[in-house]
Amino acid sequence: MPWLQLKILSNPEQAEAVGEMMSGNGAMAVTFLDAKDSPQYEPKPGEIMLWPDTYVIGLFEANQNMQRVISNLGRAKILGVNFDYQLNPLEDKDWEREWMDNFHPMQFGERLWICPSWRDVPDPNAVNVMLDPGLAFGTGTHETTSLCLKWMDAADLTDKVVIDFGCGSGILGIAALKLGAARVIGIDIDPQAILASQDNANRNDVGDKIELYLAEDAPAIQGDIVMANILAATLKELKDIVAAQCKNGGYLVMSGILDNQADDIKQLYSDQFSMQDNAIQGEWARVSGQKR
Repeated sequence: MPWLQLKILSNPEQAEAVGEMMSGNGAMAVTFLDAKDSPQYEPKPGEIMLWPDTYVIGLFEANQNMQRVISNLGRAKILGVNFDYQLNPLEDKDWEREWMDNFHPMQFGERLWICPSWRDVPDPNAVNVMLDPGLAFGTGTHETTSLCLKWMDAADLTDKVVIDFGCGSGILGIAALKLGAARVIGIDIDPQAILASQDNANRNDVGDKIELYLAEDAPAIQGDIVMANILAATLKELKDIVAAQCKNGGYLVMSGILDNQADDIKQLYSDQFSMQDNAIQGEWARVSGQKR
């Protein structure tokens, strides 16, 4: 069945209200889209973060009286009678198949592959992590995750204890176990991340080797390697906690950092770590070092 797509430019203060008005006027689905490619970062649990310029997009059945819908929206004070909009027909597709076709096996470094479950594994002899896109952050497609995976692929993780600070989907911890780590401790502030990490670890047959904790329940433990794929502001705020989790002689690997923030993070942690060269991918950076 063909569809009609109504697109309205809004701002963070109005976008949700515009979306609710679309739903109230017959929209079968409402989505929010970045209008100007503005960077947006990982929200806290329960927090909805929208872009400074946000498209609100409503999907309507083709037989919907769109002039009536537009007239109804125009009566609202939030938009006004002469608001700008785009109305376009949308080709009917198998959207689930379309979504699945966008995800392919991805290689990180020499040995490591991240593979969605519906795709064939390119190299059965490689280190393959089976991971499907889901609610929790981290599938390998983002530069910050990619930078961390590449670091681990090049490292010797054999029999190491790895702490994944901000574990999200569990991708880094699962990859560490597949690369030879003996034990992984995953920590996150979001209960959904804990559930997703355990589920993904079970699917990869390493569920018995990963320990998962909400941040307030995490034990006092040190790792040979600490991975922290979080935000620069959090890495600054929790610097003493993050640094203390790394053993003397161990490695700290941080990402979730914009390239123009990397030198500040490097300088901040240099009091305890011998810092390595920053790695850059796109507009994101990886900062790492060995604890003295």
